[in-house]
Amino acid sequence: MSKTLEETFLDYEKYVLRKIADYQFGEGIGSILFPDSILIEKSKKTGKIRRVILDGKVIATIRAKDGLIALTIYGAELIRSKTCPPKMRVVVMNEIADIIRKGRNVFAKHVKHADPEIRPGEEVIIVNESDELLAVGKALLNGEEMTLFRSGVAVKVRSGVEEK
Repeated sequence: MSKTLEETFLDYEKYVLRKIADYQFGEGIGSILFPDSILIEKSKKTGKIRRVILDGKVIATIRAKDGLIALTIYGAELIRSKTCPPKMRVVVMNEIADIIRKGRNVFAKHVKHADPEIRPGEEVIIVNESDELLAVGKALLNGEEMTLFRSGVAVKVRSGVEEK
Protein backbone atom coordinates (compact mmCIF):
# COMPACT_ATOMS: atom_id res chain seq x y z
CA MET A 1 0.00 0.00 0.00
CA SER A 2 1.51 3.33 -1.01
CA LYS A 3 1.58 6.40 1.18
CA THR A 4 -0.56 9.43 0.52
CA LEU A 5 1.08 12.71 -0.36
CA GLU A 6 0.27 14.02 3.14
CA GLU A 7 1.94 11.02 4.84
CA THR A 8 4.99 11.40 2.61
CA PHE A 9 5.26 15.10 3.48
CA LEU A 10 4.93 14.30 7.22
CA ASP A 11 7.75 11.74 6.91
CA TYR A 12 9.86 14.40 5.16
CA GLU A 13 9.19 16.93 7.97
CA LYS A 14 10.25 14.36 10.59
CA TYR A 15 13.39 13.66 8.56
CA VAL A 16 14.19 17.39 8.42
CA LEU A 17 13.64 17.79 12.18
CA ARG A 18 15.99 14.87 12.88
CA LYS A 19 18.67 16.33 10.61
CA ILE A 20 18.40 19.73 12.30
CA ALA A 21 18.78 18.04 15.72
CA ASP A 22 21.77 16.01 14.49
CA TYR A 23 23.40 19.19 13.16
CA GLN A 24 22.64 21.23 16.27
CA PHE A 25 23.22 18.66 19.03
CA GLY A 26 25.29 15.89 17.46
CA GLU A 27 24.83 12.71 15.46
CA GLY A 28 22.04 10.47 16.72
CA ILE A 29 20.20 13.07 18.80
CA GLY A 30 17.59 13.55 16.05
CA SER A 31 16.27 10.01 16.39
CA ILE A 32 16.26 10.31 20.21
CA LEU A 33 14.42 13.62 20.25
CA PHE A 34 12.01 13.00 17.37
CA PRO A 35 10.67 9.41 17.29
CA ASP A 36 7.98 8.48 14.75
CA SER A 37 5.17 9.14 17.25
CA ILE A 38 5.72 12.94 17.38
CA LEU A 39 3.05 15.43 16.42
CA ILE A 40 4.04 18.53 14.50
CA GLU A 41 2.25 21.82 15.09
CA LYS A 42 2.61 24.45 12.37
CA SER A 43 2.10 28.19 12.26
CA LYS A 44 -1.28 29.02 10.75
CA LYS A 45 0.19 32.12 9.14
CA THR A 46 3.39 30.72 7.57
CA GLY A 47 2.86 26.96 7.56
CA LYS A 48 6.27 26.45 9.16
CA ILE A 49 6.90 24.01 12.01
CA ARG A 50 6.59 25.77 15.36
CA ARG A 51 6.19 23.11 18.06
CA VAL A 52 6.89 19.40 18.32
CA ILE A 53 4.76 17.34 20.70
CA LEU A 54 5.38 13.86 22.12
CA ASP A 55 2.92 12.09 24.44
CA GLY A 56 0.92 15.30 24.85
CA LYS A 57 3.94 17.39 25.94
CA VAL A 58 5.83 19.99 23.93
CA ILE A 59 9.41 18.71 23.60
CA ALA A 60 10.79 21.42 21.35
CA THR A 61 9.99 24.60 19.48
CA ILE A 62 11.55 25.75 16.26
CA ARG A 63 12.95 29.27 16.48
CA ALA A 64 11.58 31.48 13.73
CA LYS A 65 14.73 33.61 13.46
CA ASP A 66 17.12 30.79 12.53
CA GLY A 67 15.14 27.55 12.24
CA LEU A 68 17.04 25.87 15.07
CA ILE A 69 15.59 23.94 17.98
CA ALA A 70 14.82 25.35 21.42
CA LEU A 71 14.38 22.53 23.92
CA THR A 72 11.75 22.34 26.61
CA ILE A 73 12.30 20.54 29.91
CA TYR A 74 10.64 17.43 28.41
CA GLY A 75 12.91 17.47 25.37
CA ALA A 76 15.98 17.98 27.56
CA GLU A 77 14.96 15.02 29.72
CA LEU A 78 14.64 12.82 26.62
CA ILE A 79 18.19 13.68 25.58
CA ARG A 80 19.62 13.46 29.11
CA SER A 81 18.10 10.05 29.74
CA LYS A 82 19.44 8.56 26.50
CA THR A 83 22.93 10.07 26.31
CA CYS A 84 26.00 9.70 28.47
CA PRO A 85 27.60 12.62 30.31
CA PRO A 86 29.07 15.07 29.44
CA LYS A 87 26.98 15.34 26.24
CA MET A 88 25.31 18.80 26.14
CA ARG A 89 25.53 19.06 29.92
CA VAL A 90 26.54 21.78 32.33
CA VAL A 91 27.01 20.27 35.80
CA VAL A 92 26.41 22.67 38.68
CA MET A 93 27.22 22.32 42.37
CA ASN A 94 24.55 20.50 44.37
CA GLU A 95 24.38 23.46 46.80
CA ILE A 96 22.75 25.70 44.19
CA ALA A 97 20.62 23.06 42.45
CA ASP A 98 17.39 24.30 44.08
CA ILE A 99 17.98 27.82 42.76
CA ILE A 100 18.61 26.58 39.21
CA ARG A 101 15.48 24.37 39.36
CA LYS A 102 13.46 27.55 39.80
CA GLY A 103 14.80 29.01 36.56
CA ARG A 104 17.66 31.20 37.74
CA ASN A 105 20.72 31.71 35.53
CA VAL A 106 23.88 29.64 36.04
CA PHE A 107 26.99 31.57 37.07
CA ALA A 108 30.42 30.32 36.04
CA LYS A 109 31.59 30.05 39.66
CA HIS A 110 28.92 27.38 40.26
CA VAL A 111 29.87 25.16 37.30
CA LYS A 112 31.64 21.93 38.30
CA HIS A 113 31.95 20.43 34.79
CA ALA A 114 30.78 21.20 31.28
CA ASP A 115 30.85 19.40 27.96
CA PRO A 116 34.03 20.76 26.30
CA GLU A 117 32.18 20.83 22.95
CA ILE A 118 29.66 23.45 24.15
CA ARG A 119 29.90 26.71 22.21
CA PRO A 120 28.31 30.08 23.08
CA GLY A 121 24.72 30.31 21.85
CA GLU A 122 24.08 26.56 21.98
CA GLU A 123 21.24 24.85 23.81
CA VAL A 124 22.47 23.14 26.97
CA ILE A 125 21.06 20.88 29.65
CA ILE A 126 21.81 21.89 33.24
CA VAL A 127 22.16 19.01 35.70
CA ASN A 128 23.35 18.51 39.26
CA GLU A 129 26.30 16.33 40.26
CA SER A 130 24.04 13.23 40.15
CA ASP A 131 23.01 14.00 36.53
CA GLU A 132 19.46 14.98 37.53
CA LEU A 133 17.87 17.52 35.20
CA LEU A 134 17.54 21.01 36.68
CA ALA A 135 16.97 23.33 33.73
CA VAL A 136 17.53 24.06 30.07
CA GLY A 137 19.05 27.18 28.58
CA LYS A 138 21.48 28.89 26.23
CA ALA A 139 25.24 28.85 26.81
CA LEU A 140 26.88 32.26 27.02
CA LEU A 141 30.40 30.79 27.37
CA ASN A 142 32.06 27.76 25.84
CA GLY A 143 32.44 24.59 27.92
CA GLU A 144 36.04 25.27 28.90
CA GLU A 145 35.35 28.89 29.91
CA MET A 146 32.45 27.78 32.10
CA THR A 147 34.81 25.75 34.28
CA LEU A 148 37.69 28.26 34.25
CA PHE A 149 35.90 31.57 34.83
CA ARG A 150 35.02 32.58 38.38
CA SER A 151 32.51 35.33 37.54
CA GLY A 152 29.75 36.09 35.09
CA VAL A 153 26.76 34.22 33.72
CA ALA A 154 27.65 30.92 32.04
CA VAL A 155 24.13 29.86 31.00
CA LYS A 156 21.02 31.95 30.49
CA VAL A 157 18.33 29.60 31.77
CA ARG A 158 15.13 29.49 29.71
CA SER A 159 13.18 27.24 32.06
CA GLY A 160 13.78 25.27 35.22
CA VAL A 161 12.04 22.05 36.22
CA GLU A 162 10.18 23.77 39.09
CA GLU A 163 9.52 27.07 37.35
CA LYS A 164 5.97 28.34 37.67
